[in-house]
Amino acid sequence: MPDIEIGIIGGSGLYTMDALEDVEERVIRTPFGDPSDRYVVGTLHGRAVAFLARHGRGHRYLPSELNFRANIYAFKSLGVNRILSAGAVGSMKMKLKPMDIVLPDQFIDRTNARKSTFFGDGVVAHVSMAEPVCRQLAEIVEKASQKIHRPIRRGGTYLCIEGPQFSTRAESRLYRSWGVDVIGMTNVQEAKLAREAEICYCTLALVTDYDCWHQEEEPVTAGMILACLQQNAANAQKLVAAAIAEMPPAYSCTCHRALEFAIITDPASANADAKAKLEPILKKYWGE
Repeated sequence: MPDIEIGIIGGSGLYTMDALEDVEERVIRTPFGDPSDRYVVGTLHGRAVAFLARHGRGHRYLPSELNFRANIYAFKSLGVNRILSAGAVGSMKMKLKPMDIVLPDQFIDRTNARKSTFFGDGVVAHVSMAEPVCRQLAEIVEKASQKIHRPIRRGGTYLCIEGPQFSTRAESRLYRSWGVDVIGMTNVQEAKLAREAEICYCTLALVTDYDCWHQEEEPVTAGMILACLQQNAANAQKLVAAAIAEMPPAYSCTCHRALEFAIITDPASANADAKAKLEPILKKYWGE
């Protein structure tokens, strides 16, 4: 099998990637703990791919319980340099309907109980998150959607809340006043950590409901979301497969240089244990 280069994260309703061939499963341990599940490694359109069920197979983990650092670190250790992430979201705008797929290009983080950085404990870095989504990867997904005749919505802001409860109606109205497009519970930590790991990242936001601001619709429930996701998961799999078929081997983005001027700590002063823990991320700058 060629080197693994593409990662897929499947969210609620997307627990497998049926088109993968030559499949094997890998258990990966990381210095940050265990990932959500075993990584399913295989080939798709001749490209080596690793798939992870974000919440674990059988959906075992709350959004706040996810070990985002372990999930992204394991992708990095596998050699992955691009991640496509799919997940359920609520729509905050009338024009974004259930069954739509949105490619957000901005995030607002309203979580408060999660680890969102690999750094600390003796190594300091500050990456730019001005453009949190890889533009080249989003363009590839958009072109793939046109080829399979599955329209998507490009751009918009993803508001990430802590959960696991859905918003109150007052909160939903407040978020709408901010001009956000979709609301979810998972993707902002992935985007931050992927940037620190210098991995291109793009979110496929699968719209399942109108949250609870739209009083002509029933308030969102888990059952409503799952019913919609069963239909949308097939569309997401087709879109991901088509995007992988379109991916060029070369990059035209800056995601893979995110740490070039971001690391503040002098290597000679860095904590040895922290340096060892971050070796897959720092070796390009600090050597083996």
